[in-house]
Amino acid sequence: MQTYLQKYQQTHTNQTNKALHSFGIPMIVVSIISIPVIGIWFEWKYWPISLGLFVVGWILQFIGHFFEGKQPAFFENPIYLVVGIVWWFKKIFGKK
Repeated sequence: MQTYLQKYQQTHTNQTNKALHSFGIPMIVVSIISIPVIGIWFEWKYWPISLGLFVVGWILQFIGHFFEGKQPAFFENPIYLVVGIVWWFKKIFGKK
């Protein structure tokens, strides 16, 4: 996993990209988790909130990669979808 994380960090060096990923990644994760939560505890009429978080989160990701000048790492390997979440947790909680 460390080599994936190192490669991910190498393809995410632009500060604007990092900032946009810092918001986009949690938006996507929350949107995915919120779908079953909405279905179990709330009315389904709230699902557009989850959809909005998902779409805006991905838009932020792709805008970030425009500034980075590189394709998203998951285009190379889907494992980077998970690596991005690990990167975010390490960034937010200061784990090196």
